[in-house]
Amino acid sequence: MNTIDKEKYNHLFIQLCDLSNRPNEFNRDDYIKCLDDICNLFYVTKGVTEFYTNTKFEAEGKGEILIDRDIGNADIVLVQKRIVPESGVVIKGTLYTSNDSPKLDDEELAMLDLVYRMVLSFVARNRLQRTVYQFAYFDEDGYPNRRAFMKYLYTKIVQNDMAGNTGICFNLKHFTLINQDIGRKNGDYVMRAFFNILKEEVGESGIVSRLGGDTFLIFAPTEKKEKLLEIFSGTLIRYDDNDESKVVRISARAGVYDVTEESGIEEPGQMIDKTHPAVHLAKQRGYNVVVYDKNMEEARNRVMKVRSDFASGISSGEFYAYYQPKVDVESGKVVGAEALCRWIHNGRMVMPMEFIPVLEMNKDICRLDFHMLEIVCRDIRRWMDEGRDVPRISVNLSRKHMTDMGLLEKLMEIIDKYNVPHEYIEIELTETTTDVEFKDLSRVVNGLQNEGVYTSVDDFGNGFSSLNLIRVIPWNVIKIDRTLLPVDNENSNSVTGLMYEHVVAMAHDMGLECITEGVETLAQVRILQKNKCRVAQGFYFDKAMPVEEFEKKLDGCPYLDKLR
Repeated sequence: MNTIDKEKYNHLFIQLCDLSNRPNEFNRDDYIKCLDDICNLFYVTKGVTEFYTNTKFEAEGKGEILIDRDIGNADIVLVQKRIVPESGVVIKGTLYTSNDSPKLDDEELAMLDLVYRMVLSFVARNRLQRTVYQFAYFDEDGYPNRRAFMKYLYTKIVQNDMAGNTGICFNLKHFTLINQDIGRKNGDYVMRAFFNILKEEVGESGIVSRLGGDTFLIFAPTEKKEKLLEIFSGTLIRYDDNDESKVVRISARAGVYDVTEESGIEEPGQMIDKTHPAVHLAKQRGYNVVVYDKNMEEARNRVMKVRSDFASGISSGEFYAYYQPKVDVESGKVVGAEALCRWIHNGRMVMPMEFIPVLEMNKDICRLDFHMLEIVCRDIRRWMDEGRDVPRISVNLSRKHMTDMGLLEKLMEIIDKYNVPHEYIEIELTETTTDVEFKDLSRVVNGLQNEGVYTSVDDFGNGFSSLNLIRVIPWNVIKIDRTLLPVDNENSNSVTGLMYEHVVAMAHDMGLECITEGVETLAQVRILQKNKCRVAQGFYFDKAMPVEEFEKKLDGCPYLDKLR
């Protein structure tokens, strides 16, 4: 039995179609009134719309659930629809009625189904527009992203409204440790709270967005800079409303660029190009704030050139292993060497300080380290084939390798490729500064030990964790830093002299080989002899030299005269 007024239905359906197809003249109140009339016509007591970004979130129940109508009991499902457009979003809708409502026949249910499909299609179209905007200008955590920052700046540039504003790139200090201390969930809450404080200060006059991780961007009137830097200096944030002790202090390092009429910005990317290197310099040197200047641009250009030249240079064989001898201070014999990287580019030797720090900024240094190990293994193989007395050669390994879980396999693959006995290779590693790095270092050293490869701790005594480093990790060799070696005319009972004496004695007691770096005078050689440190490395004997020169030092006792 038909219970629906078809004439009224037709009138409302035409009205709904008309309202849905006026994108530029959409009247929300009229649209809601029309839907309300249709729901009353079909005895709909409740309507639920669900929106999910993708099917994975749908399965996990991570989405928006909206109660569009709720005027009575929802006992019976009248219509249930699910729409998945090509974009991958999911829109679901369910209409309910009560047991007391008149029953709809199949024709009437089909009429309601037609209306509801049109409504959900309209909702899908509008939600998709919002979703596209969300994907484009917000990251996965809901922060305005780099694209939002660039769009905002582009608008300001078009409006000629850049002067009198300040761009800031800032990085939260020690946020990894904060996450470890209070947990990731609380860490996310704290980051959001700090962001909201800055956003409130900037207001509608600027923008705060996230570049990635714990690095953010701000563009705001210059008059707000002082207050923003004050917030960066340290802000207490409470992350548990039920416990007043749950408080952390959040601070940040910042790179700043003030836009004036004379120093304008012609395109949005220039702001990041100026502020990001500044905050990187602040982090590198331990500053809180670095204001951009032209020298940074020149430095940035040098960095880009080094990276570009490195990529081509390593492929064309511009990098060489130079060997600095390790000398037995009793016999003058070469008992080892450290392989040091030298770069000859366009006929000029590029000094290590010009390129090593740049390569350390990313994983390029790892590629160079593997390249150096390959050169050393190739030289050792040739020396063995020539019947030479081959000493152990040490190769430096950057800390950047430490998080590489496949590092050991990569090192051994290179060594075994040239069939080099493992005991001919020594890997030099420096101290680490955090517990996480320490665990990685321990894993790497233990793995090398198990393969029979020697390991040495470089610059021992130059850091703050040296004693713990040799207490926990099973090194073969310690290389005593030059800062612990007394200089000429220094009293043997000086603090430096006593420290050197005890470090050497401790190494012997622990069964470690001991090398002293930075030996530059005969008087210092005598100190090594007195304290029974048998091996020296330094300019007194020789600087790092090309392989052809080093090979001449492998026979006999070439440095005996320097010991007399």
